Amino acid sequence: MKVRQASGALAVFAEAGVLAPADVHVARRLGELAREADEAVLLATALAVRAVRSGSTCLELARLRDVTVDEEQDPADLDALPWPEPDVLDRALRRSPLVVGAPTGGLRPLRLVDTDAGTLLYLDRYWRQEQAVRDTLADRAVEPPAVDLPQVQQGLQRLFGSASAPDRQRVAVAMAATRWTTVLAGGPGTGKTTTVARVLALLHRPGLRIALAAPTGKAAARLQESVRAQAAELGLPPDLTAVTLHRLLGWRPDSRTRFRYDAADRLPYDLVVVDETSMVSLTMMARLLEAVRPDARLLLVGDPDQLTSVDAGAVLADLVARPVTGPPDPVLAQLVGADLTAADDPAEAGLTPTEHDRLRNGIVRLSRGRRFGGTIAALAVAVREGRADRVLDLLRSGSEDVSFVEDGDAGAVQRDVVTAATALTRAARAGDVDGALARLEDHRLLCAHRHGPHGVAHWDRRALSWVATALGEPLHAAAWYPGQPLLVTRNDHEAKVYNGDTGVVVDRGGLLAAFARGSTPVLLHPSRLADVQTVHAMTIHRSQGSQYDTVSVVLPPTASSLLTRELLYTAITRARRHVRVLGTEESVRAAVGRQVLRASGLRRVVLT
Repeated sequence: MKVRQASGALAVFAEAGVLAPADVHVARRLGELAREADEAVLLATALAVRAVRSGSTCLELARLRDVTVDEEQDPADLDALPWPEPDVLDRALRRSPLVVGAPTGGLRPLRLVDTDAGTLLYLDRYWRQEQAVRDTLADRAVEPPAVDLPQVQQGLQRLFGSASAPDRQRVAVAMAATRWTTVLAGGPGTGKTTTVARVLALLHRPGLRIALAAPTGKAAARLQESVRAQAAELGLPPDLTAVTLHRLLGWRPDSRTRFRYDAADRLPYDLVVVDETSMVSLTMMARLLEAVRPDARLLLVGDPDQLTSVDAGAVLADLVARPVTGPPDPVLAQLVGADLTAADDPAEAGLTPTEHDRLRNGIVRLSRGRRFGGTIAALAVAVREGRADRVLDLLRSGSEDVSFVEDGDAGAVQRDVVTAATALTRAARAGDVDGALARLEDHRLLCAHRHGPHGVAHWDRRALSWVATALGEPLHAAAWYPGQPLLVTRNDHEAKVYNGDTGVVVDRGGLLAAFARGSTPVLLHPSRLADVQTVHAMTIHRSQGSQYDTVSVVLPPTASSLLTRELLYTAITRARRHVRVLGTEESVRAAVGRQVLRASGLRRVVLT
């Protein structure tokens, strides 16, 4: 890769594929403005920019060399690069005019922070956002809300009945009553939205202002459907509406990172629920927390083991993993009818010691999966725990739930694609909207990449060709036809379709595009869909929040930086009945062994 006007270490690291042109340009420009010529400092600056671009909020100086490149690269080449010694770099940064606290200089866009796990280098903006999140959460934990114990106990009895040892859902609902901030974590199908509905039912009173939100339109629509489906049973208002976080905070056309509601103009809600929090970036979380009133309850919901935000930060995972800081909660123990403060015997509350400790940070993790079981559940656990041998044993076990295609034979994938598409087309041609929408969830091809031989574009073309051959007629992605599966790629609030929504073209005496919305699907003329594409395959990232009877997961080569434990876990947990993995033993081992270790200070103890 050629980078114009780069020299020295910046040029060497750019040629090796470690740095992108943008990383080099920012480092050079900042160096010019601050009159900083030290090559080690400029390299660290470029790597800090690269870290944010790669999803981290900072650069760990002790792990400076832990970089990956997408190209086929001999690891020895990376080791041979002129990496600065950590202690030399540390001293150079502390005296650099680019760093906050240095003895000279006016432009200081970088910040060094010492933590219990080593020194972190930040772009100052992200340090300020992390500090804002940390400080706001700490402030919200100082003075807990007043709790009417008898009233809350009656509510828990109504919602859960009597229990000698409370289950995690009951603990989560009780915690939401005793704290301003609660984190509800759990894997797919563990009952997170069921628990959310019961939190709403426990806290609901006349005049209570409730906000339901999620990072994407699709996730917001699913949250709304789930809550409304339980509204009648739980005595909730039937018209609760969920929106995207951007819409909740008040999108501003003049700024990508600032919103109408902020610290000076707070959100007018008493209870704010955010689903799919694993997809929320650090910047968005900082903006949300500053906008939520100090006396409003906040419930953050999500799976910390899934893929994280496409932008910098892994806030949910950081919050779940951070050190225990809060005191025991005796009010919570009274509410759930067990001594949760007794750390020497947490089994009395049905909690592991780790889960018991997390309660002090306002975190409850649900664990009983209801979406799938058997080998799929065992496979997901093995991936999450990083047990590669166990994962391979399960993939090769011959189970009806799981299969492993190691030889590149796509015959089984072709059969599933054709079978699902044929059933989808039959229902669509008959005008059976509900049937066609149901068939959309029969099978889905999932890929890590968008392009290349292991990417979405390649597999979409193959699938379209298979379907056209099976139906005996030409099909074109650019022309509407009954049975055409659709993927929305941008929010359209007027049409009520959202980025990530999947739908299907049906024949109702004329072609219409149908999208699932609870019991009443959205039907639109296809011409109203400006940002939509035919979809037989999608990225694993886009599949978050969805589920299918069968998924076929295409793993990229081991050199791909996208091949991670979180990617494989997310793909596997999209399936209800069967998971098929297409790859090699090496790619499986690489995925299981490589975690998305986004550098962050949120889970660290900052040394002052």
